[in-house]
This record gives sequence, C-alpha cells and structure tokens, in this order.
Amino acid sequence: MAFGVALLATVSGLATAVDRSDRADRDRTPVASPAASRAASHSTCLTTLAGSHVTALCHNPYPETDLVQLHVRCARWWDVAADGARVEVGAAHRVRLADRCWKEVREAWVTHERP
Repeated sequence: MAFGVALLATVSGLATAVDRSDRADRDRTPVASPAASRAASHSTCLTTLAGSHVTALCHNPYPETDLVQLHVRCARWWDVAADGARVEVGAAHRVRLADRCWKEVREAWVTHERP
C-alpha cells in the first residue's frame, strides 16, 4: 500500500509543477515569430474541383511578391500526378492555376514560396 501512496504523491507533485508552468505561460505576452508573420503574408487561394479538373484562384493582397504552385494527386495508380509551374503573384494581383487528372482527383493543394 505504501508504494501506491508514494506513486500518487509523485504524480500529484508533477501535476502541481505543470499547473505552475501553465500559469506562467498565460502571464507572458505572446511575440509573433518571423515565420508566423511570413505565413500571414502569403496569397490567399481558393481551390475548386469539377470532375477531374482542379482550379486555384490566388490573390495577393500584400506588398511582397509570392510564388504559388498547384499540386494535384490523382486517384488511379496509372494516372500521372502533376506539380504545376511556380507562378509569380505580384502585389495586389490575381492568378489562375489549373490542372487535371484523366479520371478522379485524390487531392490538390497550393504551396507558397518567397522569390
């Protein structure tokens, strides 16, 4: 029985330590990291799927140029996956990216990169 009580005391001691560190984290003022600010300045893209065709409409409301690229993975094993060319989206510009599969699309997404 003494073993169980010692284990319980150890576990409750850990819980108390975690509670204190949690309280300290809440008192800190969050600081935006450079990576977070870069992620917030990417173009916004709306991706639509119509049958086997994928279209992404991207708009860059920020003053920095963004490079966008459409990636399409097809559902059939014999259907070739496609990674489109990187397209530059200037400040306040829009671009349309399109690609397709022969049959069904498994997934599609847009990646962003700084030039």
